[in-house]
Amino acid sequence: MTVPNKKYVIASALAIPLLALALFAAARATNFAPSLTGPGAPEAMVVPAGTAIQVRLNHSLATNQNDSGETFAATLAAPVTVEGKTVIPAGANVKGTVVESRPSGRLKGHAYMTLALNTVEVRGADYKLHTGTVGRQSGDHKKRNILMIGGGGGGGALIGALAGGGKGALIGGPVGAGAGLAAAAITGRKQVRIPAETGMTFRLTQPLTIPEG
Repeated sequence: MTVPNKKYVIASALAIPLLALALFAAARATNFAPSLTGPGAPEAMVVPAGTAIQVRLNHSLATNQNDSGETFAATLAAPVTVEGKTVIPAGANVKGTVVESRPSGRLKGHAYMTLALNTVEVRGADYKLHTGTVGRQSGDHKKRNILMIGGGGGGGALIGALAGGGKGALIGGPVGAGAGLAAAAITGRKQVRIPAETGMTFRLTQPLTIPEG
């Protein structure tokens, strides 16, 4: 009969209670640790796509001052609610991007600017926003340019006629038209300008998830 090694017997005797203790601790951890999907998990509110996000600009924007890619700051003008619960309170800080900014040409072309929202701050944390764009476009200044050029031509013809009779009128007409053209080139730019505190409404293109506070 082989006698078991004394050290082996002692090690086996110690291993059994240690194993039992480890199993007991694991069982307690399983029973009492909070589950991320169970009743103790923090709930989250989902703001569905299509929800309106109403903001007011914190500063002015203009096509001749702000380039594409620049950021802007705004403030949430109205709370965002889901099932009667406020998910994002009014006054929350919002940031956005100038998606595209194109200044007006001297004599033709519209100025336009498009904006989109990027993030909203809720309880000190920033959450990414995916929204559609909101745009502004300047009016057409073609008619105004024609009036200015025509007026300049008429003025030139009148001055030429007074100075030198009929021949003077022929010379004065083109000079006056040139003066009108120069005036249109200098003042004819029509930019998009969006003043500070302007209210704008964007709509989510993707759902937004925010933990309940």
